[in-house]
Amino acid sequence: MSTEPRRTPRTPRARMTATQRREQLLDVSRRLFAEKGFEQTSVEEIAARAEVSKPVVYEHFGGKEGIYAVVVDREIQALTSALTGALDEGGHPKVMVERSALALLGYIEDSEDGFRILVRDSPVAQATGTFSSLIGDVATQVEHLLAEQFRKQSLDPRTAPIYAQMLVGMVALTGQHWLDARSPDKADVAAALVNLAWNGLSAMERRPRLTTATEAARPGTAEPGALPDDPPGALPDTEAVGGPAGD
Repeated sequence: MSTEPRRTPRTPRARMTATQRREQLLDVSRRLFAEKGFEQTSVEEIAARAEVSKPVVYEHFGGKEGIYAVVVDREIQALTSALTGALDEGGHPKVMVERSALALLGYIEDSEDGFRILVRDSPVAQATGTFSSLIGDVATQVEHLLAEQFRKQSLDPRTAPIYAQMLVGMVALTGQHWLDARSPDKADVAAALVNLAWNGLSAMERRPRLTTATEAARPGTAEPGALPDDPPGALPDTEAVGGPAGD
């Protein structure tokens, strides 16, 4: 008499609470958005990876746009908190630049998927909360710090906004490169950023000019290839402004 093999009863999988399911969907979606981008990620993929039906995704977030908005908002908050914390501590401007660079690189190191999402193009419906808008907000804070230093160095504080964009943009683009390269070490990258930014700022000319021969190429001005003479009132090229007091 043959007997059927005894089947081991399957342990029913514990049901998630609504909060747990929401967090699971966010975690799954975050990884997919980082891997494929917003446009190439579908609700079907999110549901399949989370092992739920599509209606569950719609029930929690209303669709792909809704879940993406929550993911981006969380990453923006995390990065904003890191950067503003570095600036709010105060101190010598050079130290603040160091802390800001380390804060951005630290966020990239701890939240690689999040940073990949932020630096991608956002959907048209996502008007705010993008990486570019965040960088603009940080540049606005840096602008006030630069304006104060410019006054101390007898530089025109009205030029601080554009220099703030340059400084913050340099750090942000370096972070995007380091995201994949991961070399050199985080501290070395931050030190290199500060070396370029601070030492450049500490020796800025009051009236910077391009070293091109635009004027020299005009007939009767100078030999071709020669640099133009200083305009009336211009400072000699060798005159630069020293670093802030206490450097």
